[in-house]
Amino acid sequence: MRALLCTRLDGPEHLAIVERPDPVPGPGQALVRMRLAALNFFDTLIVAGRYQVKPPLPFSPGGEGVGVVEALGEGASGVAVGDRVIVHAGHGCCAELIALDAARLTPVPDGVPDEQAAGLTITYGTSLHALANRARLQPGEWLAVLGASGGVGLAAVELGRLMGARVIACASSEEKLAVARAHGAEAGLVYDPATLKDELRRISGGAIDVVYDAVGDAYAEPALRALGWRGRFLVIGFAAGAIPRLPLNLMLLKELDVQGVHWGAFLDREPEAHRADQRRLLGWVAEDKLTAQVHGVYPLAEFPEAFGLLTRRAAMGKVLLRP
Repeated sequence: MRALLCTRLDGPEHLAIVERPDPVPGPGQALVRMRLAALNFFDTLIVAGRYQVKPPLPFSPGGEGVGVVEALGEGASGVAVGDRVIVHAGHGCCAELIALDAARLTPVPDGVPDEQAAGLTITYGTSLHALANRARLQPGEWLAVLGASGGVGLAAVELGRLMGARVIACASSEEKLAVARAHGAEAGLVYDPATLKDELRRISGGAIDVVYDAVGDAYAEPALRALGWRGRFLVIGFAAGAIPRLPLNLMLLKELDVQGVHWGAFLDREPEAHRADQRRLLGWVAEDKLTAQVHGVYPLAEFPEAFGLLTRRAAMGKVLLRP
């Protein structure tokens, strides 16, 4: 099989397409022929050795995708040969074939296209876990999404709107805000750390109920200060670079909750709740309630361009590779 391979942790520019032996499914595993692999921002970090998960070399990037089950190992259950499935693997999806635990596959309904299914697991799974399971977002609440045009951010905009929240999209350009508005944001804000707190308060008419922060750095503290009484601050990631230090007195004065969102750990610790979330997301897509925005689909050979979009933070929606 062909696979996009990372052989040294020097970044996306040192990846290469190579021929590898076909994997064989072990006990409890399924062999899936990949149709599309979805890239996420963390893929740019994992191939540079700057992510908390460090697979042994060599490995293929790509934490999620969609494919068709070709074979089952002994004792594998939950899927059948011929099933079209969402693959949530952590890494390894940028290859023609992947063998993994059948429990990490979710059957895809007929009404959901490959392009919609491929990038649904991580970004929408993360955002649904954050908004529903952690923040317990309620209809009518104000939700501010930092990094609103990226993968997880745009998912948070769509899901927040679907859950009845009033969504303020925060991004670095009007072009990105236009995408967020098209996917349900009520208001948009080109953010600046110096004015972010006051602008969020102005737009919401008082205070924010939930902040979804996928950016970090200098944007985190002013967004935290925009929260009202018992507001919830969701820590998603640090796409802007630096990990911020937040003053604890703010949490005390307003009884704020700062909530970490570690979707990968949630998947491992609460697999049944994760599968229920996946079925909920697929149902919304099948009902045309969720669009799962795709930035573009690229042949495997065009991986430098695909990774470049993520590195430059230029992607507006999912970036997909076709193995």
